Amino acid sequence: YVTAPQKCPYIKGKIERKLFTALYGRNSVKINDELSLQGFRRSQKVLYRPLCSNCSACLSIRVKVNEFNHSKSQIRVINKNKKLERIEKKPEATDEQYEIFKKYLNHRHLNGGMSDMDAIEFSSMIEETNVDSQIFEYWEFKNENNKKLVAVCLTDTNQDGLSMVYSFYDPKYHSQSLGRYMILDHINLTKIRNLDYLYLGYWIRENSKMGYKSSYIPAEVYYKNEWKEI
Repeated sequence: YVTAPQKCPYIKGKIERKLFTALYGRNSVKINDELSLQGFRRSQKVLYRPLCSNCSACLSIRVKVNEFNHSKSQIRVINKNKKLERIEKKPEATDEQYEIFKKYLNHRHLNGGMSDMDAIEFSSMIEETNVDSQIFEYWEFKNENNKKLVAVCLTDTNQDGLSMVYSFYDPKYHSQSLGRYMILDHINLTKIRNLDYLYLGYWIRENSKMGYKSSYIPAEVYYKNEWKEI
C-alpha cells in the first residue's frame, strides 16, 4: 500500500509518500532479498521505499566492498577505535541499548519521527524480524570490571550483502566517529563473509545528515530501476 502524502522530514518544502509491503510467511527471506535488490528497506516486518511525485532525492545506496579502499581519514577512524570489541548477538533488545538509543536521538534527531519511541517500541524495532538479523554491540573494555557499551547496530544478512538497518551510539563518544567506524567495520565484516555489498539505506545528497554515505566508494545507487555507480 501507499502512505498518504505528508511533509518530507529530509528536504524542506517537499512532500513524502512511501510504498509499503508486508513481510510475512515462509517466503519472507526470499521477498526481502528480491526487494532489497529493487531499493527497498526493511523496518520490522515491513519493506518500504520512497514513492514521491516529482522527486527522486532518496536513493538506496550500497558499497562495493571488494573494491573499497580506505581513505586516510577512514584509517584514522579505525585506529581511534582499535580498543573496541564487537560482540554479535541475536536481535534482542536490552536496557543498555535503549539508554544509548534515547541519548543518541536526543543528540542527533531530537524532533525526528523516532524521538518519542518508548522501550516497548524500541524492543519491537529490534526484535520483530523474520529474516536473518543480528545485533552488533561495540564495547569499550578497560578491564574485566570496567566495560561500557558505546554503540549498537541492527544488521540483516541478505543474499548478496549485509544491510545496516539502524545504528546508534553514545553521543559522549562523538569524537571517536562511531557512526563512521561502524560502517567501516561492517565493510570489513561483509568481506569476511564473502559477500559483495554493504547496504547503507537511503542517500540524500541535499541532506547533510544523509549525504555522508557517498564517502564510502565505490558505491552504487538504485535509480530508474537499476543500480548505477556514483
